[in-house]
Amino acid sequence: MNTITTHWRKQLRNTAKPAYLLLAELIADDIKTGRLGVRDRLPTLRELAADLNLNYTTVARGYAEARKRGLIDSRAGTGTFIRSGSPSLRLRGGSGAEMTMNMPPEPDDEHLMARLHDSASRAFAQLDLHGLLRYQDFGGTAQDREAAMRWLRPFVPDASVDRILVCPGIHSVLTALFSQLARPGELICVESLTYPGVKAIAAQLGVQLHALQMDDDGPIADTFEHACKTLKPKALYCNPTLLNPTAATVSRARREALADVALRYAVPIIEDDAYGMLPRQSPAALATLAPGLTYYLSGFSKCFGAGLRSAYVCSPTVVQSRRLAGAMRATTVMASPITNALTTLWVEDGTAGEMLQAVRAESVARQVLAARYLGDRGLQAHPEGFHAWLPLTPGWSPVEFASYLRTQNVGVVASAAFSTDGDPPDAVRICLGGPMSREQCDQALRLIADTLTHPLHPHATLRDAGFGR
Repeated sequence: MNTITTHWRKQLRNTAKPAYLLLAELIADDIKTGRLGVRDRLPTLRELAADLNLNYTTVARGYAEARKRGLIDSRAGTGTFIRSGSPSLRLRGGSGAEMTMNMPPEPDDEHLMARLHDSASRAFAQLDLHGLLRYQDFGGTAQDREAAMRWLRPFVPDASVDRILVCPGIHSVLTALFSQLARPGELICVESLTYPGVKAIAAQLGVQLHALQMDDDGPIADTFEHACKTLKPKALYCNPTLLNPTAATVSRARREALADVALRYAVPIIEDDAYGMLPRQSPAALATLAPGLTYYLSGFSKCFGAGLRSAYVCSPTVVQSRRLAGAMRATTVMASPITNALTTLWVEDGTAGEMLQAVRAESVARQVLAARYLGDRGLQAHPEGFHAWLPLTPGWSPVEFASYLRTQNVGVVASAAFSTDGDPPDAVRICLGGPMSREQCDQALRLIADTLTHPLHPHATLRDAGFGR
């Protein structure tokens, strides 16, 4: 190491760059040139600080930066070594390789981006901006609801304008429905693994969630019926297409069985179909099997972009739609008329459909990568979705695995975040979308696979990363 540290001293003397950042870059350069190899041991913090004439804190920050980039590993009692396998990804603005938020991929399509810019510019040039900046009735204009009906009709053929509301995101609709259908202390049935936002909403409102056991076809209808008989739930919430987190889709037969139970016990259904637009083919919506009971929810955050906070809800009846509008007005006042106008334009001129196709195509390409690196690990995914469910092999707990990958700037979510029955499986959810490029996605998946192939001792790793306290 003396030769290398001599080289490092020269570089440190000839630059104005912060020493801790340069130290990480020097380690990276020496790995690329072969001066440093896999499992080479680096000096201790005190040794290197003395050798480079730097203070201890600066060297510690330099090692921390190198660890963040996936260049080195540190283990208590054994020292610091050059890491094997793929280097970690650097976050772009805190989110470049972020895989914890389930966001659609951002298609690298200049034509599509130009279309979005051009149509938005034309829209705002023609719109009555004063009108858009005023308070409006909740649920969108007649034109907004007409566009919503067109968007929903392939999934809910009998959707009508008088039963549709345009809302500021699916999450806000769920909050209103939970508060409207169940009082504090009352029950709503959910999948045993479900969207974490539902858990947060229920906790905020004091609503109890009753977990329904699942099999490969979805929530088990017999467990739902038993709950209806004994617990009298106020609603059934489900995410039947590309379930967040497992990417599973409830089969047609199971949807019919669940709808039958709901009809016999008059239990309202909240059908959160946030991912329903992604697959080219999927079973009939619950809203078509139990139309008099089902609130059908769809939005653009999973098929267009999370920043387009526009969602549609088709209620079972006109009266229930008006009641829901009242409940939502009390908490959200209205959906943004500006957002509504833009969404409506993109639905009407076909831009939304083109964006959906682009997101779907990019998702397909990324799922091919996921299958290449993790397909032999039991990965569960849909070829047209952008998240996946990864069972873990013995040796990693989901929390330890997610925490370790976080130190490598790759985010996955441990199963406990989704569990409603207190017994989460040993698995994590991976999101393949967000702002990272396909190349970054490839690197992140390779890093996940490498971590599974060459596991480190998780407890030591977590202590070094600051998670052991």
